[in-house]
Amino acid sequence: MEVGIVSYGAYVPRYRIKPEEIGRIWGVDGKSMGKGLMINQKSVPSPDEDVVTIATEAARYMMDRVPEVDPKDIGAIYIGSESHPYAVKPTSTIVAEAIGATPAMTAADMEFACKAGTAGIQTCMGLVGAGMVKYGVAIGSDTSQGAPGDALEYSASAGGAAYLIGSENIIARINKTLSFTTDTPDFWRREGQPYPLHGGRFTGEPAYFRHITSAAKMMLEAMGTKPEDYKHAVFHQPNGKFPTRVAAMLGFTPEQIQYGLLTPEIGNTYSGAVPLGLANVLDHAEPGDRIFVTSYGSGAGSDAFDITVTDAIKDYKRDNAPVLERILENPVYVDYGTYAKFKGKIVMPE
Repeated sequence: MEVGIVSYGAYVPRYRIKPEEIGRIWGVDGKSMGKGLMINQKSVPSPDEDVVTIATEAARYMMDRVPEVDPKDIGAIYIGSESHPYAVKPTSTIVAEAIGATPAMTAADMEFACKAGTAGIQTCMGLVGAGMVKYGVAIGSDTSQGAPGDALEYSASAGGAAYLIGSENIIARINKTLSFTTDTPDFWRREGQPYPLHGGRFTGEPAYFRHITSAAKMMLEAMGTKPEDYKHAVFHQPNGKFPTRVAAMLGFTPEQIQYGLLTPEIGNTYSGAVPLGLANVLDHAEPGDRIFVTSYGSGAGSDAFDITVTDAIKDYKRDNAPVLERILENPVYVDYGTYAKFKGKIVMPE
């Protein structure tokens, strides 16, 4: 049975803050910091936005593009995030109710740092392929955290994307997926702590680059392909520097990662990063385009996908919802005080 993407939707908050504004508060050259990370600005969720609202908006856009699909045919929904609003109370049930998919379904929240969204896609693929459900929904959504003054504060942002996985009217066939996983403690946040900790440069070489390149090379070997066989490539993007470097290491060109690299303009959306990059690629995709995708989640693991866009995308009602380029238009810039207020870093006394 062929399994793949039937529809997708994406959402990014409208507010932005620039690295130089963050640096101004901490006495740091924020412009140089942003240049080093290859981040020009990052998205900021408004006070009434969280993982639930972002995931719901993305899921509604996803369903708007396939009006022929009955939400009651969705048999599973999985939402991957590092910033679920409840420690005990699923995000997935709220979103499922919002899109009319309840009650005859299974739902769960997933957490694997920044690759929980792609792990959800893999889970939905298995359920659909086994014939257990007709459709599954996988969402990567985050309002990521960065401690005040920490390097993460220059990149941690908000956004998410939703995918309807099925076996009928597939607009992008998932030819294969595989994973590479180890116990590598490069990034963590204990229960009850508001901000994550990280291993600094340790997060690069033994963590991000090892896992991305290993999963990617495993996929190329399994499919008997080379980088030049793909029209587009999407890699996890904690900043703009890492995915640009890993693409070059693997033999992919800047043109291949052009549409999948969003971090320079919206920051690191954590679980939403690769799903959003893939959504922007699909916004520009044509039949026959082959897409190479590799996510990364600290802790640590990478999921790789080999995807082919099908002829069904010609009749796909993409215009029923805003594409990412439209969503990212007309941003509203905020100062650090407003940003801190929106993110709950400062609160009014009771």
